[in-house]
Amino acid sequence: MALRRFLGFSDGELMRSDAKPCSRLTRHTAGICTFGGALGFWVLCRLHYGPRITIPRSLRWAGCGAVSVSLTGALLVRLFSPECEPQNIAAYDNKKR
Repeated sequence: MALRRFLGFSDGELMRSDAKPCSRLTRHTAGICTFGGALGFWVLCRLHYGPRITIPRSLRWAGCGAVSVSLTGALLVRLFSPECEPQNIAAYDNKKR
C-alpha cells in the first residue's frame, strides 16, 4: 500500500531488523493522533460555539476529531513510511492469528 515506490522514494531494500514493524508504528501513531484530534476539535468547538456550548455537542466534536485525525494519521503512515513497504511487511510484520 506504500506510495514510496510509486513516487520513486524507495530503493526496494529491507529495513533494519531492529526497526519498529509497520503494524506497531501505525497503531502507535493512531493512538497519539486520537488524543491530539480529540483535544484539537474540542478547542475548535469551544471557539466556534462560545457560551452556547453543551456537553453532548463538545463530546460529539471531540469524538469526530479523534476518529478523523487518527484515521488520517494512520493512513499517512501506511502510505509514506518505509516500514510499510510490501517487502518489509512480508519480512518483519508478525501477524498473530
